[in-house]
Amino acid sequence: MPSLWTPSNWPQRLSEILATTGELKEAPLRRDVRSLGMLLGEVLKEQSGEELYNAVEELRRTAIARREADGSGENAAASSNLQQALERVHSHANDLTRAYQLARAFSFYFELINLAETNHRKRRRQSSQLNDAAPLRGDLRGTLRRLREAGFDAKHALEMLERIAITPVFTAHPTEVARRSVMFKRRRISDLLERLDRIAVPEAELEALEREVTGEITALWQTDDVRSARPMVRDEIRMALDYYEASLFDTLPVLYTEVAAAIEAEYPEKKAAITELPQLVHFGSWIGGDRDGNPFVTAETTREALTMAQGLLVNHYRRRLQNVFEQLGSSTQQVPISPELQTLLNQYLTQLRTAGQTALEERFHFEYLRLLIACIMMRLGATPQSSVPLPPNPALAPYTKAADLLADLTVLRNSLMQHRGKRLAAMLIDPLLIEVRTYGLHLQTLDIRQHARVHAAAVAEIAGRVEAGTDSSGLRLPAALSPQTAEVLETFRAIAELKQKFPPEAIRQYVISGATCAEDVLNVLWLARLGGVKVEADNEGLNGDPGLQPVPLFESIEDLENAPGIMRRLWSCEAFQPLLKSWGHRQEIMLGYSDSNKDGGMITSTWQIWKAHRELHRVAAECGVTLRLFHGRGGTVGRGGGPTHRAIFAQPVDSFSGELRLTEQGEVLNWKYSDVVLAERNLELMIAASLDALARPDAVLQKGASTPHLTGEITPEWEAAMERLSETSYMFYRRHIIDNPETFTYFEQATPVAELENARIGSRPTKRTGKRTMADLRAIPWVFGWMQSRQLVPAWFGVGYALDSFVKENPNGLEQLQSMTRNFPLFVDIIRNVEMALAKSDFGIAKLYASLVEDQGLRERVYTMLKAEFELTQKMLLAVTGQQRLLETNPVLERSIRLRNPYVDPMSLIQVELIRRKRAAIAKGDAESAELNRAISATINGISAGLRNTG
Repeated sequence: MPSLWTPSNWPQRLSEILATTGELKEAPLRRDVRSLGMLLGEVLKEQSGEELYNAVEELRRTAIARREADGSGENAAASSNLQQALERVHSHANDLTRAYQLARAFSFYFELINLAETNHRKRRRQSSQLNDAAPLRGDLRGTLRRLREAGFDAKHALEMLERIAITPVFTAHPTEVARRSVMFKRRRISDLLERLDRIAVPEAELEALEREVTGEITALWQTDDVRSARPMVRDEIRMALDYYEASLFDTLPVLYTEVAAAIEAEYPEKKAAITELPQLVHFGSWIGGDRDGNPFVTAETTREALTMAQGLLVNHYRRRLQNVFEQLGSSTQQVPISPELQTLLNQYLTQLRTAGQTALEERFHFEYLRLLIACIMMRLGATPQSSVPLPPNPALAPYTKAADLLADLTVLRNSLMQHRGKRLAAMLIDPLLIEVRTYGLHLQTLDIRQHARVHAAAVAEIAGRVEAGTDSSGLRLPAALSPQTAEVLETFRAIAELKQKFPPEAIRQYVISGATCAEDVLNVLWLARLGGVKVEADNEGLNGDPGLQPVPLFESIEDLENAPGIMRRLWSCEAFQPLLKSWGHRQEIMLGYSDSNKDGGMITSTWQIWKAHRELHRVAAECGVTLRLFHGRGGTVGRGGGPTHRAIFAQPVDSFSGELRLTEQGEVLNWKYSDVVLAERNLELMIAASLDALARPDAVLQKGASTPHLTGEITPEWEAAMERLSETSYMFYRRHIIDNPETFTYFEQATPVAELENARIGSRPTKRTGKRTMADLRAIPWVFGWMQSRQLVPAWFGVGYALDSFVKENPNGLEQLQSMTRNFPLFVDIIRNVEMALAKSDFGIAKLYASLVEDQGLRERVYTMLKAEFELTQKMLLAVTGQQRLLETNPVLERSIRLRNPYVDPMSLIQVELIRRKRAAIAKGDAESAELNRAISATINGISAGLRNTG
């Protein structure tokens, strides 16, 4: 039987494709989706029987019919049919097992669809490169073209590029829902899909590849998708490090090659090797360092995080150098070496001879480049693989500074360049130089994070004991202090120790959650010094220690408003001046998207962050400080998510230094970094957006225009409008969400937030102190609950009321909002993110979740209030965008959501029924059912995969 990927099997008719997808370019995606779905069906029948397969098909067809009957999903008859189909499932003899299997089946469908869509993104990316398509704004070449059109010459454009430095910081909350073993199976299927894309694959090979795909789907089905135990911090560290081996190590040289090619394409007069480009990318992590509310992050886990990262990196360098060793067999009998290389090699050989190690010299006569590479490898603790045994423990001191490794490799490169080895240098040494320059000897910086109130309590306790006459030596005894304060001091002692053991730049930022005043920063400095940490930078010392800089994180709406004044007081403090000077008058500040959104709603959060961004840069300039902002963005819209380029470009004009740090949440890592093509694209987008936001070529091109179009500039009218929208939205959001106790009760009962613990998504508890209050609830479970129940309240609530009020209050209000939607990047970002959230919401399904609320009156009041605002927000969004339907201008996303929704619906219905059953059992006092929890967790995984978000 021919493979499903055989060209003759798809499409049967070109008109069929055009009728169903609208675009021929989407045909390969439709082929993959159809083929993978058919293979999954075969696996379901083989592994669990025809009965399960038929149940899946019945639910699928009924869900599609429901959607087709009423786009909103609230058609009573169609919904009843779906309910009846589900009741037939629950009438099965072992309905818990059947519910679990159904949830897994739909979840697996989404796993495969996600892989197909990811492969299609790669396909489209590669196709545009091969066809030399016109560069787009998000491409670096497109941005460089805009610069050239705006009059930037090559020198000026490169000066702008030299100021760019992006740092994605990997975090574990919420971590990727999938287990690590599942992630590996995903990657294998992804690789097979890519191989199936090759042109003119023989039929026999297509059939073999299809069998492999089917085998991987079978293996996936037989693997537990739900964890039997909550992941430990070490597991989360390992999962994030996997992305370096999966893609990032291979991505970096590709990225810099693409940057060099883009520069040469737009500025032909400027040709540069990748080693001559500025360092554009750094990497960071919170995993193993983020203590805020996570009791499982300790000094030992921080030590593990650094050890594991360094071990991974050194092994990578060894593999790279082994490859260079094998390929670079140049002999001085054929080509000379530089005097510098000879001098360096003599130094190493002298040390080896002194230790009685002469095997290297005896083995590699005349191959001096190999001799040097071998010595470099030995300093990294490895011995080159060779046909002749070499000494395992030579007397060469290990590298302690990346600068020394970089210097040795540079000597090697220069020798090649001077003696007809330019191509060899570009092929073998330049990529390694880029990596060492980026990763150093530590791979990534590890941020430490703790909450301001924990520091304040520690300072108060210690100061109180000192005032009472306690001997300072007593502070070193854990028993003399509360466990929390003892842990704080132990953290700083560990930092001091680790900055001596590892490259000191591996820990250089200490993030202070919930910062509300300058004292929060000073408390950290006091505690750090008490723990033996040298906070001042010492770039002249042996190891070039950058010190430890406290980074205040402003999260609530009030704290964002106060942030500029707080930092002015800190930067003006005489005691702080020596520190600033040691840090080169540079300061990092973090802005929190998740908590500000939970605190004030979408519009107010976005606007207050934007204003704080602008004012902090203004105050920094007045105080002589170079400011770098760290954006704490989540994966979902309700936590600061959304398209990266659009968000970066929406920053205030003249309030961006070119340096950018932003969090990359665990749930988006697979989407962005699972593959070289995807990782390169994501990093290029951030570089291009940063260059665009820094240079602002559109502002130059539109100089003098009465209405700036997407330049980032804000007119007084727009600023006044944003103030009014924020004020109105904030008042409405606070009244109905934060200050309304009924809403919190509804949230706890009408969403699966209580079941989050059983999903074992991450190591961190959902609440900081375990209290059942809105204030204590983290932003992650807040968004999670609303997302799972298909209500997505944090992403849109208050937006419709604010837009509607603005139109009613202003005679030309609608026209002004429409102009802002066309021309003001920040407002465009808000509107498009809200639009995406509305498209993923479903109040037909939400009504089923609302039925879980015990108090009927409360249920009806809150649900009616939420639904009314949802409908108003949708109405107003269509009015300001001039669209007839949501996502009208984004057909790819619209089609993806439309096709996914019918497959998510059955899982939502199953989840509601299982939650109802669990709560009834709890009310009767029955013992907790592991099987029931497992089935609920399977629905959580499936809905997350279907919506491509966990929270």
